[in-house]
Amino acid sequence: MRTSRLEAFSDGVLAIIITIMVLELKVPEGHTFADLRHSTGKGLLSYLLSFVYVGIYWNNHHHMFQLARRVTGGVLWANLGLLFCLSLFPFTTAWMDETDYARFPVVLFGVNLLAAACAYSVLQGVVIRAHGPDSELRRAVGWDLKGRISPLFYLAGILSAQFVDTHGKVGVIIATGCYTVVALIWIVPDRRIGRAVREFGAPD
Repeated sequence: MRTSRLEAFSDGVLAIIITIMVLELKVPEGHTFADLRHSTGKGLLSYLLSFVYVGIYWNNHHHMFQLARRVTGGVLWANLGLLFCLSLFPFTTAWMDETDYARFPVVLFGVNLLAAACAYSVLQGVVIRAHGPDSELRRAVGWDLKGRISPLFYLAGILSAQFVDTHGKVGVIIATGCYTVVALIWIVPDRRIGRAVREFGAPD
């Protein structure tokens, strides 16, 4: 099977996820900046963080399948697993926002991020296995430093929100910082696959 149908389906799901998240934003009752900040301020920040994450996954997914030349049943199921984790973003983002970043919703948001990262790693591994250890994708991915350190930040954020300053906001602030750091790490374009595409060419 060619990759075009999988990519088109995935693009559609990610577009729907973004649409659902933006529809969760509350419209201010007034018409001033203070009304916007009071009604939608934190919601906008939550949306921005989750939007960046969805964009990162879309970007990396697109680049990975630039070097993929076929799709197996395992790849299809692994891709669905990733989309399932990403489809939970609107729920975990909205809950975190509506509870004013309460401890457990922040923990759950971190778990959602960790699950999505693991699902992407599984998908990447399945795609690489489908193409062999000497494939262009395997050489482009290499040691994948960012993919290895990201789960550590997620775990640090989850544990901080759960156990640090349980009656205050310090743990939640640390957790939110950890989640933001990972987004900043990944928002810088990964040039490994881009170089591989230029060197080997995208699949026909």
